[in-house]
Amino acid sequence: MNTEKIVEVSQVSLAYRRTRHKVSTLKQTAIDTINRRISYENFFALQDVSFDILRGETISVIGRNGAGKSTLLKVIARVLPPTSGRVVVRGNVAPMIELGAGFNPELTGAENIVLYGALLGRKPKEMQNRIEAIADWASLTDHLDVPLRAYSSGMTARLAFAVATDKTPDLLLIDEILSVGDEDFREKSAKRTMEIMNGGSAVLLVSHDLAAVAELSTRAIYLKNGNQISIGSPRSVIAKYREDVQP
Repeated sequence: MNTEKIVEVSQVSLAYRRTRHKVSTLKQTAIDTINRRISYENFFALQDVSFDILRGETISVIGRNGAGKSTLLKVIARVLPPTSGRVVVRGNVAPMIELGAGFNPELTGAENIVLYGALLGRKPKEMQNRIEAIADWASLTDHLDVPLRAYSSGMTARLAFAVATDKTPDLLLIDEILSVGDEDFREKSAKRTMEIMNGGSAVLLVSHDLAAVAELSTRAIYLKNGNQISIGSPRSVIAKYREDVQP
């Protein structure tokens, strides 16, 4: 088994500051702020999470809504900085978290291919050379010179997916199994995703589909209220999760 660590997450916590009390009006909030009557507390979206991902390994993260699963992906994708702890990612990342975040609606499809690729750490010249191939794969060749604001949400997601997966990443981050575009394109995107997963990339997958987690994962992590409850084989982690959620 490959022992190269692509991701190292060490005692990572992420806290948000929130007020301890609620007031009914903006005026009262301003008065309490001026008089220093507002106190704050830390809300931990993640607390003391630690794990590694090896090259070729697929780890799934499970838990109820609000458990911190998507937050963990965003921390590893460097969208959110951790409050404490350390995250190391080696190599290039393809984040399937919020497809199209980073696009500019005033730019054309071709210009956004270069822009989005640059945000993913790829060279502009490399992206220029890949424009036609990416657009062809996404079935958007006829729309390359159209501003993105004229694209439908499905077209935007297809373009983002095509750019993100045009190059096999060292790390693939997936928030739920993707459902992009019409039925034909969903099958096409699912096939490409599986090719990446089986091609040696490290994968971190968030999903509520426990059957898919059991089938696709090397290991699984169970998060509850931001805390890492269990990590291990998919079967054992899923069993622990089901035990906790049973009424």
